[in-house]
Amino acid sequence: MKKSQLILVVVGVVAITGLYALPKVVVDNEDSETGISQLGSSPTTETTSAIAQHEAEISPAQAQEITSLKLTISNNSPEKEFVAASEGLGEIYRSLSKYDSAGYFLSLAADKYPAQELSEKTGNVYYEAFGFALDTDKVSFTAAQTRNYLGQVLEKDPNRLDLKTKVAMTYVSSSNPMQGITMLREVLDEEPTNEDGLFNMGILSMQSGQYKRAAERFEELIQYHPTNLQGQFYLGVSYFEANQKNKAKAQFEKVKEMTQDQMVLGSIQSYLDKL
Repeated sequence: MKKSQLILVVVGVVAITGLYALPKVVVDNEDSETGISQLGSSPTTETTSAIAQHEAEISPAQAQEITSLKLTISNNSPEKEFVAASEGLGEIYRSLSKYDSAGYFLSLAADKYPAQELSEKTGNVYYEAFGFALDTDKVSFTAAQTRNYLGQVLEKDPNRLDLKTKVAMTYVSSSNPMQGITMLREVLDEEPTNEDGLFNMGILSMQSGQYKRAAERFEELIQYHPTNLQGQFYLGVSYFEANQKNKAKAQFEKVKEMTQDQMVLGSIQSYLDKL
């Protein structure tokens, strides 16, 4: 996952994309029984349908460029031109936040002309699509695509912990969520200060209702990465949910000094009003 990405504030509640769609799993207590609420694992989302839906939002200039780039691809142009056209389409759709469409066109080049850079770019875009996916079919599809392309990079370079954390988060929303938890633990075993690993373990602890453990994770996170605004905010939320009111108030006041974003400030104020 990954941000990512991402502080979304809706009706005074901040949540990373997909947080409440994840299955409830005990992530930080290896001796506890694991409760898992599984999501559907058979994707039925048609990528071409998503692309068609996006066409209506494209400007005339972009539509003209897209037509030209698609023609380059359909003509089975030489490798250099084919890859450039695929990447060009990916950039256009990504600029429009149409990450699933961007991933689709990048995958055309990645599948036809396999290369580490192309696989990573395609996997990262599909991970962005995964982060914004709302329905279970699209979550499942984009997660699988992320694992496919980033997995190709990890096969040749297993030390890419940044990519491993993204793959781990896609497993958390699959029929085998504990595989993702295990991968995140492996990342932290190898690099205890890993920013993405600590953040995601904190988020998963929150999602499973382990707010005290979540607070511990976020405390570790901001100890090593004090400028991580999301971690600072979620530490306050974890204190709040764990009924540690004094700590929550102090933490929210601290976060207020770190940002000018009115939506984030509004969300913080909604928590302070409850304290």
